[in-house]
Amino acid sequence: MAEKQKTENQITIQKIYLKDFSFESPNTPSVFTSGKWTPNTNLNLRSSHTPCGDDHTEVVLSITVEAKHEDKTLFLVELHQAGLFHISGYDEKEFGVIVGSFCPNILFPYARESISAVISKGGFPEFVLQPINFDSLYAQSQAQAEGGNGGDGGDSGDSGDGGNGGSH
Repeated sequence: MAEKQKTENQITIQKIYLKDFSFESPNTPSVFTSGKWTPNTNLNLRSSHTPCGDDHTEVVLSITVEAKHEDKTLFLVELHQAGLFHISGYDEKEFGVIVGSFCPNILFPYARESISAVISKGGFPEFVLQPINFDSLYAQSQAQAEGGNGGDGGDSGDSGDGGNGGSH
């Protein structure tokens, strides 16, 4: 019986797509001519999911990257990388891990490439987002939810120096 249950569990990627994407560099071209600068970068990361019927779930990985030099914004990138996943045969706890960790991990390389490309096209040096441990972020969000700081259950956590992950 346990073997039959295993064959019923299924995760398939139906579609991966950009849901929202913006790049701002409000202080150009002066940031390129003002001499040497050392940016302070802030990363904010959030994951959410929405049921779409028939065992389909949309998972959205939202990433905001802001680079500042002193009090001036060098650039601001906001990206919502999304995927439509068919997920069936899992209990509630397993489903939470799938949409809170597994799916964001699938989406992250697409988001990382898009962010890196747009920052380079904006005239800035190469920017490489380091790998993210979505398992750890999901575990932290679950611990916070159990501790009374809970949210909607679809948040895999924030990473960075604060800020707002945005809303959908």
